[in-house]
Amino acid sequence: MNTAAPGRDDRSLPAAYWEPLWADGRRYRQVCTAEKQLMAKHLAPGNGRPALDIGSGDGALARHLHHQLGYRTTGIDCSPSAVALAAAHDTNPGPGPGRGPAWHCLDITTDDLTTLAHPAYALITCRLVYRWIDDKPAFLDRIRRILAPGGVFWVVTEIAGRRTTTNPALQKLGISPLDTELLTAGWPRVRTADLDVLRCYALRP
Repeated sequence: MNTAAPGRDDRSLPAAYWEPLWADGRRYRQVCTAEKQLMAKHLAPGNGRPALDIGSGDGALARHLHHQLGYRTTGIDCSPSAVALAAAHDTNPGPGPGRGPAWHCLDITTDDLTTLAHPAYALITCRLVYRWIDDKPAFLDRIRRILAPGGVFWVVTEIAGRRTTTNPALQKLGISPLDTELLTAGWPRVRTADLDVLRCYALRP
């Protein structure tokens, strides 16, 4: 679930769609140095606080949060193959000193949030996923329920109209101004940073 796949708008069954892509070897945009620098600028050190990476895919972002920024990170994805791929990078997943992130197969839009390891998270990340959420208001309500007071909701998403292409499938990968307004509404503190076709949002209650 880590990012977009051109030409698909039927997302009523996310796992049924994303699982074959991950199982067949589809891979998506990696976290680059510039993106990591933006996170270092906009996110506080983890200091062992819990973080949740939504749509964790191959786990690269969750591992960065866990090992480099110091969060106690859980990565969730609706695709079992993505979860297995992420877990394969760490020989010692789960809690405890020197261990890697925890990984769970979970659909953030429909599954029971009480099954998560923590009732609230100091950091919730959503990288290249927001575009593909059908019911965005309900999704954002869920995020607010599990974001700890003083926490950060970090969203990385493509912005519509930034690609220099005439391919309509690729042009649709970015979020619209209406989606942007919905994403940022109701957050007292909003910080943004641009990265080529992407925009990063640090949203704080």
